[in-house]
Amino acid sequence: MPLKRPMAGDAEAPVTMPAARKRFGQHFLHDPQVIARIMAALQARPGEAMVEIGPGRGALTRALLPAIKQLDAVELDRDLIPLLEGEMAALGELHIHQGDALKFDFCTLVRDEHKVRVVGNLPYNISTPLLFHLIDQAACIRDMHFMVQKEVAQRLAAGPGGRDYGRLGIMVQYRCMVEILFDVGAGAFSPPPKVTSSFIRLIPRAVPAAKVNSEVNFKQLVNQAFSRRRKTLRNALKGLLTQEQIIAQGIDASVRPETLPLEAFARLSNVME
Repeated sequence: MPLKRPMAGDAEAPVTMPAARKRFGQHFLHDPQVIARIMAALQARPGEAMVEIGPGRGALTRALLPAIKQLDAVELDRDLIPLLEGEMAALGELHIHQGDALKFDFCTLVRDEHKVRVVGNLPYNISTPLLFHLIDQAACIRDMHFMVQKEVAQRLAAGPGGRDYGRLGIMVQYRCMVEILFDVGAGAFSPPPKVTSSFIRLIPRAVPAAKVNSEVNFKQLVNQAFSRRRKTLRNALKGLLTQEQIIAQGIDASVRPETLPLEAFARLSNVME
């Protein structure tokens, strides 16, 4: 349940936001120019069902609340919640759900038939599993906008043939359209990370990017192919498909997995029993 929000007129003693907890992988966004670019990309409107993952010290929350009037947020760090509630009380209706975003049911936030819009500066240590968790709930989600490590963004958007192309990009692109919007330097965060970040947009597809008979088989085949990405396809898929089965799909069994488009992996998975 949402935690109780203080009323706008409640007196609040001066408070200081706590330091980032290293175990949560927090790097708090503070650059106003970056926040302005995020708001321009979101084009948020009142009445939309929007949830912010990990509001932290509330830099983006302060911009979002006046724009949409009502905002849900999922925050793991209990220490930040009363401070966020106090600071945001006069800006709009903030509902904070204390808990782990990796376990949160985002479909519960669908409001008046409005699918959920998800935004957040994702902790680098959970970004990949969190993306898969959200994609599993894609039927309830209109779009997702995230700050992630630049390396992760490049892997998400990569096409066949490059070193960034692999399991992550294939599995996410199967369910979502992916766009890298802009890069963000380390100085925009406190404490500054040791890497460059990217702000990305993911839009769930109404229909997956390829016909797959069994998503379990598709996932297994892609996982195995890229766990052996330096091998030829015939060797990478050994135990799942024979060379003859690969060739029967019009695919060269001597190429490496990283050269195949998503659709080819789908066709190969449909041969599995």
